[in-house]
Amino acid sequence: MADQIQIPKPGSGTAGAASAGHGAPAGAGGSGKPVVGGAGNAPKPPGGPNRMPPVDQLRDRPLGRVLIKMGRLTREQVHQALAVQNEQRAKKINTPIGQVLVEMGMITQKDLNIALAAQRGYEVIDLGNRDIPPDVLKLIPPQMASVYRVVPLAYNASTNNITIALDSPDNFRVVDDLKTLMGYKVTACIADSDSLAKMLHRYYETKQESLADMMAEIGGDETLAALQNRGDSIDLETLKDLAESNPVKRLLNMVLMQAIKERASDVHFEPFEDEFKMRYRIDGVLYEMVPPPKYIAMAITSRIKVMANLDIAERRLPQDGRIPLMVGGQPVDLRVAVLPTIFGESCVLRILDRANVSLDLEKLGMRDDDLRVFRQLIDKPNGIVLVTGPTGSGKTTTLYSALNELNSPEDKLITTEDPVEYDIDGIVQVQIRPEIELTFAKCLRSILRQDPDIILVGEIRDKETAEIATQASLTGHLVFSTLHTNDAPSSIARLLDLGVEPFLITATLEGVLAQRLCRRICTQCKEEYKPTEEQIMELELMPEDIKGKSFFRGRGCGMCNNTGYKGRLAVCEIMILDDEMREMIMSHASTNLLRNAARKRGMRTLRQSGLIGIFEGLTTIEEVVKQTIVEE
Repeated sequence: MADQIQIPKPGSGTAGAASAGHGAPAGAGGSGKPVVGGAGNAPKPPGGPNRMPPVDQLRDRPLGRVLIKMGRLTREQVHQALAVQNEQRAKKINTPIGQVLVEMGMITQKDLNIALAAQRGYEVIDLGNRDIPPDVLKLIPPQMASVYRVVPLAYNASTNNITIALDSPDNFRVVDDLKTLMGYKVTACIADSDSLAKMLHRYYETKQESLADMMAEIGGDETLAALQNRGDSIDLETLKDLAESNPVKRLLNMVLMQAIKERASDVHFEPFEDEFKMRYRIDGVLYEMVPPPKYIAMAITSRIKVMANLDIAERRLPQDGRIPLMVGGQPVDLRVAVLPTIFGESCVLRILDRANVSLDLEKLGMRDDDLRVFRQLIDKPNGIVLVTGPTGSGKTTTLYSALNELNSPEDKLITTEDPVEYDIDGIVQVQIRPEIELTFAKCLRSILRQDPDIILVGEIRDKETAEIATQASLTGHLVFSTLHTNDAPSSIARLLDLGVEPFLITATLEGVLAQRLCRRICTQCKEEYKPTEEQIMELELMPEDIKGKSFFRGRGCGMCNNTGYKGRLAVCEIMILDDEMREMIMSHASTNLLRNAARKRGMRTLRQSGLIGIFEGLTTIEEVVKQTIVEE
């Protein structure tokens, strides 16, 4: 590749003021840059053709001043718009001045975008019929270009600087993400949205890259092929070069973009004796991808470490980090965990995508009656509310949703978590750090001196944490926490095992929610079928129990990657403690007696909730059998 690839000249001969019908040459004005503009039918201020001053004269200036300097408005028009904005503010309507100007017909939306870009220091360019060299196009993969809505224009190899076109100055986070994901220095320009869309269609939509294509390219890369049979004997400089290798960056990029698109919760990179596996976890199940050559394992791991600011020279100890991204306008956090194994480093990326997690109790998939009972629990003035279940059963999401609902200026909410998964405005969140002895117990003691109303303890793991949580609830706080038990009644035995006194449990515990996540049947390929006798027996049902009932499954289609499932469904059981059950706990009643007592009081068990999901055509027999146990 040439050391410097210049931005080619646009094919169209006019831009900027010319496109507005004024006949001025492209790029007229002090900046010498071509300008996308044109005020359409908006009124023009007097004073001849519109000209674009240098960006330095517009950066950080008030928007009205920028538009005046651009020749789009007069001072009188700006004052008129400000008067209208003040009238709206008096009516408690806060409309940005730019939008007011558009609504008054003084400027077009295109004018506003240009002015906002100039105000933030971006050059505004005309893409026209510009030709982009293939070498430059290859620097940003098709999938990334369409997700981020960017087009590469030029690349300087000596400075590793890439020039890109965006269609919105609000898309500035893409600059940081390109630095993180691809390792480039980035210069951004703003282009007209329609022109950028045409560019994306012209250069990328017909050239979607597949993972198999990417693997073929990696197989033909001589630098990476030289790693074969090198084992661990790779020096630090070579490792750094590998981490910056363009094929490695593009492969990793494609894998991450695909994972986010498919709503995967985790991406696994696993070295074995003869192969290097890549797997996604979607809806709780791992799916294998086309494996890359074994010899690029260290290159991929090194690239992930660079992105997460970890030590690429350290290959003997576990490391943890994070990669913050902005994908499609939504924040995505990648939690990185690197673990040394006998065949190299295993790397797992947990994808925390706020766009895919709605912290809303209404959207958790609970049944209406379960939701009503749970809301009654979390509205208590004090006491302990526990959520139980295995890892990956949605406990944290349920508790976050409860906190989100209770979050108000009148109450102080504090959490102590390991790790803090999602940051919520208005809630004080504390990260547990066992390596410096900042444990749940120590943190909880300090939280009580912060005058909280509602406390979330990430997990009750030991007697000390359990006792401080009970003391906190006795002193008028509402405490949420999690436990690892199979069902709701088992949580009592777990607390007793930890050493919590029965009288403390009965005085503080208000209720326990146990939950599982069953995969939902894909709505696109859902079909009715007749289950076998063996399947019915797995549910511990008799033929008369299923008389008149319908069963469904997913046939498998493109929408669900031929799995038959899309999304997940919460299966819950909620045990509420009343006076009689508290007496049973004081007298050390067994878990089975507690379960039977809770069922008499209306508790629907996990298996019963699962059966309702089956009969309503939401999930399958296999999912419910896998996620729930038969009550004794």
